[in-house]
Amino acid sequence: MTPELKKETDRKLDLYRERNKSVIKGQILFTGSSLMEMFPIEDFIKEIGSEYVIYNRGVGGYKTEDLEAALDVCVFELSPARIFINIGTNDLSDPDISISTMIENYDRILTKIKEQLPKVELYLMAYYPVNYDAAPDEVKPGLLIRTNEKINEANREVEKLALKHGARYIDVNDNLKDNAGNLKSEYTIEGIHIKREGYLAILDDVMKYLKE
Repeated sequence: MTPELKKETDRKLDLYRERNKSVIKGQILFTGSSLMEMFPIEDFIKEIGSEYVIYNRGVGGYKTEDLEAALDVCVFELSPARIFINIGTNDLSDPDISISTMIENYDRILTKIKEQLPKVELYLMAYYPVNYDAAPDEVKPGLLIRTNEKINEANREVEKLALKHGARYIDVNDNLKDNAGNLKSEYTIEGIHIKREGYLAILDDVMKYLKE
């Protein structure tokens, strides 16, 4: 993590610490990295008039090791009843981090959560696809590392991890994918991150799990 990004993530944690002072405990939490932080689930819930209380504690730039170090702020201070997690995509973009190392980190995260919140319901979200062709030239090299093939392999491992921890593995990607299995070009900002329209496309699937 660059010094600039570290400064930004620390600022975000300070903001979350302040917000956590007024949360209603025992509600629903979404946490992870930028793909979770950018999911405007709190706004969507208000717009549709849903009764669910949802908090988003995603932090852009986070890898699994970063979330593990920030569990107090991003999870425990909220004492949620249900947690939706999407963490690890930045690990997949790092050629020095293997999928097995990422899963080991993720495993520790889930173990710590279950120790602190034994009754919590966990939902491990499948990683979203990417679109190499929709990416600008400066992003393309990273998508030679974080390929859809690698993402699919990682998703298989996350599914196993969910089984190990008695969690739900959920895949809400169907509406995001084109016929080739890539992230639809009209839904992506730069081949990786997702526009509001893309998140709206998966909202119905997410709502199915919220209603469980």
